[in-house]
Amino acid sequence: MIKLLALFLSLTFLLALANEDNLEGIKTYLLGQTVALKTATSELQALSDQYFALAESSEFDYEVMWQNNQAEVTNLIEEARGAWMTASPLYEQMEGIVAGTPSLAQFDIDLDAGSSAAEDPEGAVSFDITLPNGDVLEKPGNLFGVTESTLYGTYEAFSSGVQADLDYDGEMEFGEVLPDANVLKSSVDLLTQMSGDLDAAANAWTPTESDAFTALAVMVPTMSEYFGSWRDSRFVLGEASTQRDFVAISRLADIQGILGGLQIVHESVSPLIQSVDPEQDAGIATGLESLKLLVKGVYDDEQAGKTFTPEEADLLGAEAQNRATAITGQIVQVASQLNIQIAE
Repeated sequence: MIKLLALFLSLTFLLALANEDNLEGIKTYLLGQTVALKTATSELQALSDQYFALAESSEFDYEVMWQNNQAEVTNLIEEARGAWMTASPLYEQMEGIVAGTPSLAQFDIDLDAGSSAAEDPEGAVSFDITLPNGDVLEKPGNLFGVTESTLYGTYEAFSSGVQADLDYDGEMEFGEVLPDANVLKSSVDLLTQMSGDLDAAANAWTPTESDAFTALAVMVPTMSEYFGSWRDSRFVLGEASTQRDFVAISRLADIQGILGGLQIVHESVSPLIQSVDPEQDAGIATGLESLKLLVKGVYDDEQAGKTFTPEEADLLGAEAQNRATAITGQIVQVASQLNIQIAE
């Protein structure tokens, strides 16, 4: 009996050690993303600094700046947008972990999910932005949203108001407006700083089984929210959209990034789930992959030129949400079997 008990305790200990190693895979993945994000935001910061210096040399007279420096201004804006479009997906690919982990979740609010105080005081970001000219933007919304709407001219308060024919085709089209240099510099500076803070927090974080299952249980069933954002965006509504962010990258691409990160989380706890219910583990894996493929198929159609109607977007969102809800039920059931707490 003593030998059997010792063997049982030994196997339990080894399983715990193995799962610790698996959980480290979540941290390794997260740190890969945070380091890449720091690099991308630093590049964006350098470009925004150059744009600010050019505007300052023109005494923030944007019409004069454009008349005298068209090629340089165009290149800076295009390169800054390119750096932003590198940084944003990097965050989306780790959002499932960051937003789903209680100790890291505030970063998600401030970087990507939080609203402005004017729109939703309860869901607002935690910061104000002080501009180089001394003006203060009080809780203006999440930093990816502020920087995107500044770079693409979708929010009047963050724009210079000066139109610029950036592609030299003789027509003023969407996004052809010069960013306010004060807003761009200060918001990008804070985005870069917070990317570094997230990297430091991720380095200090030790993932737990509760963290992993909480991330899955909290983030998988968010499909209706993301599809709703896609439905209201320019990618579906075109010029009728009043949404000031999610204009550069389709929300469908973001969803795939989020699900990809959640698949990493599931893979890390898969051996633990298999120890109590192999079929359930296989069902979760298949469900996540099937959900991701559903979103990819819609995205591929969009990239091929199809424009979906709001009604179609709602139907697709409902289908995705139904699948996500079923997967979440499996995750919660297994967590209960394993006696692992899911944080509220």
